[in-house]
Amino acid sequence: MSLQIDQSHRVLHITLNRPEKRNALTSEMCSKMVAAIESAQDDPQIGSILISAVGQVFCAGMDLDEAVSPGNEHLAPVHEKLFTAGAHSLKPIVLCVNGPALGGGLGLVAQAHAAVAAEGAVFGLTEMRIGLWPFLVYRAVESALGARRTLELSLTARLFQAQEALSWGLVQYICPPAEACHRAAAIARDLAKASPLAIQAGLEYVRDARDRSWREAGELATVLRRKIMESADFKEGYAAFKEKRDPHWPSMPQSKPKTKT
Repeated sequence: MSLQIDQSHRVLHITLNRPEKRNALTSEMCSKMVAAIESAQDDPQIGSILISAVGQVFCAGMDLDEAVSPGNEHLAPVHEKLFTAGAHSLKPIVLCVNGPALGGGLGLVAQAHAAVAAEGAVFGLTEMRIGLWPFLVYRAVESALGARRTLELSLTARLFQAQEALSWGLVQYICPPAEACHRAAAIARDLAKASPLAIQAGLEYVRDARDRSWREAGELATVLRRKIMESADFKEGYAAFKEKRDPHWPSMPQSKPKTKT
C-alpha cells in the first residue's frame, strides 16, 4: 500500500509508504491525498491532518516514469489541488520531514501549517538537474520562502539543510530522527484539541485575507472576531481560563472509533 490513511485522536494521519521508490509520488497517491484532505474539511471528527513517511526519505518528488508516460494529462489537475492544499485547508496540516524532501516533496512541506524536520534532513528544488523547472510546486514554495530565494533554489537546484529550513521558516522544529515524528504527532494532537470553531475561523481569515486590500482584510477580521467572541466556544474558553481548568469546546463532537484505510 503506497499510501496509508489512519484516523485517531481527531487526527487524520496520511503516511507515504513507498520507501523502495523513495516515496516518489504517483498519480494514485496524489489523488488519494487530495481526496483525504478534501474529505477532512467537512468531517467534524477530524481536528488536524498529519503527513509523514516510511523509510529514510520523506519524498523524492514525482514518479518520473509515470510523469513522462503517454496520457499523463490527468496529472495537472490533481497536482494543482495537492500543492495548493495548505492554502485552502481549514484544518491545520502538520508534517514530519524524516529525510530528504526534494521537488514535489518540498512542495508538500510548503503545504504544512507546522513542520518538524529530523536532524540531517535535506531539501531542494532539484528539477533543473534533469532539465526541468519546478512548475508544479513553485508558487507554494515561493509563498513559503519568498520570491528571490525560491528563484535561486530553482536555478541552482542546490540542496539546503534542516537548519536553513528552520531559519527561513519552512519548518518550525528540528528534532533527532527518532523523535521527529513523535513531535509532529504531538503537535497534531494538540491542534486537534483546540476549539474547532476558532481554528476554522483563523484559517478562514488567513485564506480569505490573502488577496484583499488592507481595509478589506481588516473588515473581515472584525466580522470573524465578532463571530468568535459571540460563540459558545469563546464563552467556555473564558470560563475555563477563569476557573483554571481545561475547556470543553461545545463545537467539538464526541469522538468515534478510529478508522484505517
